[in-house]
Amino acid sequence: MAQLETQSGSSLGYKQELKRTLSFKDLVIFGLVTMLPIAPAQVYGMIAPSSFGMTPLVYLVGILAMLFTALSYSKMSAEFPYAGSVYSFVQRGLNPHIGFVTGWLIIIDYILVPALLYSFAGIWISGLIPSVPSYIWVIVFLIINTYINVRGVSLAAKTNFIFLIVELFTVFMFLWLAIKYVFIDGGGTGGFTLAPLYQADKVNLSFLASAASIAVLGFLGFDSISTLSEEVKNPKKTVGKATIAALVLIGALFMAQAYMAALVQPNYADLHPDMAFFDITRIVGGEFLYFMWIMVGVAAVGIANALTVQAAISRILFSMGRDKLLPFSKFLGQIHPKHQTPANATYLVAMLSVVIAAVADLETIIKYINFGALTSFMILHVTVVYHFFFRKKERSMAGIINYLLFPLIGFLVLLFVWMGFDVMTYVLGFSWLFIGVLVGYFKSKGYKEVPPALKEV
Repeated sequence: MAQLETQSGSSLGYKQELKRTLSFKDLVIFGLVTMLPIAPAQVYGMIAPSSFGMTPLVYLVGILAMLFTALSYSKMSAEFPYAGSVYSFVQRGLNPHIGFVTGWLIIIDYILVPALLYSFAGIWISGLIPSVPSYIWVIVFLIINTYINVRGVSLAAKTNFIFLIVELFTVFMFLWLAIKYVFIDGGGTGGFTLAPLYQADKVNLSFLASAASIAVLGFLGFDSISTLSEEVKNPKKTVGKATIAALVLIGALFMAQAYMAALVQPNYADLHPDMAFFDITRIVGGEFLYFMWIMVGVAAVGIANALTVQAAISRILFSMGRDKLLPFSKFLGQIHPKHQTPANATYLVAMLSVVIAAVADLETIIKYINFGALTSFMILHVTVVYHFFFRKKERSMAGIINYLLFPLIGFLVLLFVWMGFDVMTYVLGFSWLFIGVLVGYFKSKGYKEVPPALKEV
């Protein structure tokens, strides 16, 4: 098989084993589904009171804050088009051993997310069908997603497209009915108002800082697009553009939903923390829209969202496995002979998801996810500066902006959010990091050996 190549045509040391079938559209859909178009329904009731009803502004801050991280992903995905995402970027752009530690951090993020999603979906649907225990739904969702992911990215892409259409239809139905309720029927605010977008007496540096800490975590998942780099037809040009496009599109959807929800129910102080958005859909569309949103939410989280995350982590495990850096690397680094997918890694993620969903506390899972994602993102920004600005000496005006200023801003935004974690998040996060440092030490014989592929370059 032909080896993967850089833009200059030099070998990157890996054989092309995964099947290249994905297009720009497929990647954008993958990113949108991963970030979940109907996500405001999950958190609106918590964000609105803390932001004085300016939830759309919170999402705008999130878009601007995460755009710098998306730009760093764009630069590195064009330079190193690998399935390993941030693991491969840091491994090649900064240091192989720091790359392993970064991959170890992102592993805990992506392994825990499917379990979290399955748990949420199981709880929601059990509320509608209490006769069936939630763990049964977890297993059902898991079987469906594992089957699709093992069969290949083409089937997964088709599934993602179907779910995206369903979610977008649900979102636009809400938006249309909300517009009718406010602007035609005179409900809610009875018309246009800037209050959900900007309140001069409440917006200050403290508010923006708080908004950033809330919103940044709401956009986690856009980075999963880069895990599919080895299954894209033209990864050097496509992956980065798709990452930015998905982030901007999902941000616009979030802002539109949040703004109309604020117009329908301006009294944000009395919102139910968990069911606020669903209650608002009931106001504009009655019981039909209310139950429709709940059912679509269950399917979107339990199948569509979990499907994309499971696909992402299986490719990271595959990438680290073929580098012989993980326990059971030979098993994880194998490709399905027929479907050309990292089937073994996918099966492992499925088994871990069942166990984690059954025994782990949801709050603990969220703390691990936040620590792993933001810490790895910060290391990515450092990598961009080191690789492009110092190693490749990209020091023109454009180079200073793209490879020094933007990554620095992205790093500082994430650092601010990172410093706001509670003590338990640090304890859990650094404990996992310490385990990773030990594993890396033994697998690399004291951090002296590098993966075979790096020796061939």
